[in-house]
Amino acid sequence: MKLRNILLLVGLVFLIAACAPTPQLRSDRLLQDDSFVSDEPCAAPCWRGIIPGETGWNDALNIIRDDTTLMSLQTRTDEATQQIGAAWAQRDGDNCCQMFSEDSVTVSFIVAQTTPRTRLGEVVEKHGEPSYIIGDTVSGDQALVSVYYPTIPMLIYVFVEGENGQISDRSEVVGFAYLTADLMDELLQTSSLHAWDGYKTFNVYMQSEFEIVPVAEGETTDAPASETTPES
Repeated sequence: MKLRNILLLVGLVFLIAACAPTPQLRSDRLLQDDSFVSDEPCAAPCWRGIIPGETGWNDALNIIRDDTTLMSLQTRTDEATQQIGAAWAQRDGDNCCQMFSEDSVTVSFIVAQTTPRTRLGEVVEKHGEPSYIIGDTVSGDQALVSVYYPTIPMLIYVFVEGENGQISDRSEVVGFAYLTADLMDELLQTSSLHAWDGYKTFNVYMQSEFEIVPVAEGETTDAPASETTPES
């Protein structure tokens, strides 16, 4: 999967909100889920029995169809590449979630936008400090930060109150993504990322030098590859 496609998949759910006149990253009509810290019904990178890189695509679709808390499942296939995607919503809520397969056989990627019921400090308490961070502004009073856990592999999306907002243990989690280890490795090799250095303001992080930069074709990288063993 090419970098452009990966980045589109990572941010696509959140960009849906930007179609509204006043985009809102926080909403109680999105996925009601904190499994990335609760381990219920299974631990990351497993979501409701679906594990990227392991679960068959059709099996995953059946899990979503049978889940009475979800609705409006739709799928689409790219005939040229055989990549396939699915999207669905929280029951009686808004579109929240997407899933993708590179080969139309096995799940490769799950991304979800969640209600802001979990704090970043709970994620750090559960999984330890993240490895990398990157972010972007959405509106004058909203910014979205992605924190990377390569060894799970998992991304956590965090709401920040604009460019001058503080990233803290009280920052609200508004989504997550589970990837295969190969996709996480590709992200580390094709993205510009800041190393995690504790709680700081959004601007302090985004104005600092990148510790990870994209690797040119044919070159190697010193960025640590992801492992398949989840962090404790």
